[in-house]
Amino acid sequence: MIQRGVKTNVPRKRRIKGRGKEFRKKANERFQERIKKPIPRSVVPSFFTLMNLFSGFLAILMVFEGKLTVAAWLIVLAAFFDVLDGFMARLTNGDSVFGIELDSLSDIVSFGVAPGILIYAWLFSAPAPGPVNIALPLVAALPALCGAIRLARFNIDAKVEQTSFFKGLPIPAQAMMLVAFFLTFKNNLEVFEVFKHGANSIVIPVIIVLSLLMVSTVPFDKVPRFNKEYMRQNRPLVFLFIVYALTIILLQEYGLMIVFTIFILRGLIMFGFSFWDDLMGDDEVAEQT
Repeated sequence: MIQRGVKTNVPRKRRIKGRGKEFRKKANERFQERIKKPIPRSVVPSFFTLMNLFSGFLAILMVFEGKLTVAAWLIVLAAFFDVLDGFMARLTNGDSVFGIELDSLSDIVSFGVAPGILIYAWLFSAPAPGPVNIALPLVAALPALCGAIRLARFNIDAKVEQTSFFKGLPIPAQAMMLVAFFLTFKNNLEVFEVFKHGANSIVIPVIIVLSLLMVSTVPFDKVPRFNKEYMRQNRPLVFLFIVYALTIILLQEYGLMIVFTIFILRGLIMFGFSFWDDLMGDDEVAEQT
């Protein structure tokens, strides 16, 4: 009985061993196939998108530690990574739905939540008693709330059509204005002593206006594509953005304030001209009929 059991077990062990070898061989072949596959093009821009998110996260941590200036420059760094991820996406032709969604999730943290927390910690955290101060947390949350609406609309529009302009103020531009205001006036709050509520008399309306512009349909310039055909057709816009970049590099926080003030005013002025032309065109049609 023992010998008969041994004879029947030997072939079974060989079959199990053979199946193990076959499984390892197939697993190795699959691994080799995966290695040979090229890295997806979306990986490169997604890396810079994650650096944007990481910078925004660090900015929030720095606010909690009381290092507000470091936090402000980390938000600027996040904006730099945001520009890079768009540039790399166009350069590698790595645009994807995944990239758009990841970019929006990163932007809401870096340019919505982080600037709101920064401003709250700077001006709103220890306010003087008064009925106006009840609304301060809501005001600080507006960049994130309106920014979320702005990004959700952008994601939908991006799937439908590609335009040569942004519909509504881009959330990074809003964040840069708040950061520039902080960096410019963080040590000069006495300038606002002429107002009843100090710097809050200016900051609160600025936040409200910027937030409303994000959810508006006012057109704002997109970052130009740096290829020969686009640059040949849009030389003034390309030149303008080069001037923007040089101004920020040379003047730093003052450059940020100047550049994004011009950026916003340019969008509003162009929108005003467009609205006036449409209004006059409607009047002419009404007169003809």
